[in-house]
Formats: sequence, structure tokens, C-alpha cells
Amino acid sequence: MSPVRTEGFTVYMANLRLYHKTAEITANPKVELCYLDESHNQVRLTGVAEIVTERPLLEQIWQENPLMRQYLGSLDNPQLIVYRIRPTRVRYMQEWALEYHEVPLMS
Repeated sequence: MSPVRTEGFTVYMANLRLYHKTAEITANPKVELCYLDESHNQVRLTGVAEIVTERPLLEQIWQENPLMRQYLGSLDNPQLIVYRIRPTRVRYMQEWALEYHEVPLMS
């Protein structure tokens, strides 16, 4: 899966339907993303994945991502699936601190 867009803490991920991860998310849409910076500080986003079906949003994501266009050929490629990960919890930890800090979500 590859992140293709962010809006605040909401992350959009592209995936292919044939990948095992698609079946896992279908069975349980609760997900967690972990990002590390060059200093190994972490941001963890816990949330729920949902399939994006809004055509204007999909077209915008498609236009913003030349690699998707190069490898998939068309927005209508039946293998393409885009998930919206809506966060329910965001935590931050500095390297070696071993303690996460809650990051407030904006309503």
C-alpha cells in the first residue's frame, strides 16, 4: 500500500485488489499506520479504512500521482483501490522515550 494523499491526519492509501492486504482490510477495517522520521521519532495513526468511491476525489488523487498513472494506465483499472484512513487516535513518540503522547484530533 502506498500513501497518495493526506488531509490533516486523514491518509489516503492506494492498493491493488489482488493483494492480500485488501482481503485483510475487508475482514477488519481497523488499521494502524506508523511513520518514522530520519531520527526514528514515530507518529502512529490508528483508524478505520474505507474505500473511496467519490469519483471527483479519485480523479484528483489520480492527477496528483504520476506513478499511479504510469503503472496503472487508467483510473478505471479494476485492480486499483483507494482507501481513506480516518484516524480515531494519533500518538507521537520521540526515539528511545518509550512513551507515547496523545495528539489531539481536530473535530
